[in-house]
Amino acid sequence: MSKIVSDLIKLGYLKTDKIIEAFSEIGRIEFVPEEIELQAEANVALPIGYGQTVSQPLTVAFMLELLNPKADQKILDVGSGSGWTTSILSYIVGNKGKVIAVEKIKELLEIGRENTNKFGFVEKGIAEFYEAGKKLGFPEKAPYDRILVSAAASEVPQELLRQLKVGGIMVIPIKNDIIFIEKKNEAEIYKEEFPGFSFVPLIV
Repeated sequence: MSKIVSDLIKLGYLKTDKIIEAFSEIGRIEFVPEEIELQAEANVALPIGYGQTVSQPLTVAFMLELLNPKADQKILDVGSGSGWTTSILSYIVGNKGKVIAVEKIKELLEIGRENTNKFGFVEKGIAEFYEAGKKLGFPEKAPYDRILVSAAASEVPQELLRQLKVGGIMVIPIKNDIIFIEKKNEAEIYKEEFPGFSFVPLIV
């Protein structure tokens, strides 16, 4: 087990066995540019080009524990970047699950696809990558059991709520807060806010 995973367990950010396992198997070093590989274990956000970053491990761990992904689920990963969260989620959902990765920046989309396929998730059909269109998310493959958003919106996007299954969970940064949303039914959502984080803005 890497030091960063061990530290995140000790600090209480990593709790769930399957998420810990995924973190251990899917090293962040595979998702950062070669020139900063030595920093991959650091608990900081790192640049991945095109003005974007791969989030710090603590933040990803916190968001994934809130998201509570399970085997066989269909998950939407908005702002998939260099593919780290897509790969972790693909590991968790397994061969009968599906992760739909959406990225606005075409060059990053290709980088993310290549990085994710280092683990065979694309060729196995678990992870699918799509360039973000005019509509937020990817309604063509909706509804989703879980939605993870890795860039900050100014408010909860209704378009994404519509793509979430009843009973589903979405975790999304709104400004500097991480928001947990559970869709109780089509008219009711449960929302919880966790302040004190920092994200690149969601490009719409």
